Amino acid sequence: MAQPLTENPKKGEEIYQQHCVRCHGTSGDGLGRDVKDLIVPPANFQALKSRSKTDMELLLAIKQGVLFSPMHGWGDRLSDQDIWDVLSYVRTLAPFNPIS
Repeated sequence: MAQPLTENPKKGEEIYQQHCVRCHGTSGDGLGRDVKDLIVPPANFQALKSRSKTDMELLLAIKQGVLFSPMHGWGDRLSDQDIWDVLSYVRTLAPFNPIS
């Protein structure tokens, strides 16, 4: 039986700073330094639209990318553990808030 993954937001922050901050910004507001060069703006994790997404929805976006956007998939460059770590860090910036 596979060992369940344990998220590490500290490790996720390191990965986020290395790969995500340029588009998604330091606070996850989608206002990173490269935003001016993008036709489709990156996700603002602070927005209710993003905060209401389940972990699985965010995981798939990180792993597979988002169609018709500059968000490419990271599944071929990051391990599942790394992706869960990044997701857990993003949740520290913008906690899950389901739409009622």
